[in-house]
Amino acid sequence: MSHPKNDSFFKRVYEIVKLIPYGRVTSYGAIAKCIGSPGAAKMVGWAMNNSHTSKEFVPAHRVVNRNGLLTGKHHFTGNNEMQELLESENIKVVNNKIVNFNEIFWNPEELS
Repeated sequence: MSHPKNDSFFKRVYEIVKLIPYGRVTSYGAIAKCIGSPGAAKMVGWAMNNSHTSKEFVPAHRVVNRNGLLTGKHHFTGNNEMQELLESENIKVVNNKIVNFNEIFWNPEELS
């Protein structure tokens, strides 16, 4: 059973993640900072892991670690599903890391 505080936190995370533009990515820490919890990057990761239970689509594949690594890939159903979803958006991934990460990084605090 989830805790109401977690539900509220997860909901705020999902609202930000749904805004990530197609073909762009952001990081757990950037989302945490945007929602006013700068030390909660791990909790954003837990929210991404839990996002498969959301009634609405949450593009969790667009959230990676601060270095562009696909650290959450083992939480997707297929072994390479996260990478395949990113590549379907023309995002290049090599050795579980996003190529040109800084160029396609989306800062949720800019909300554009």
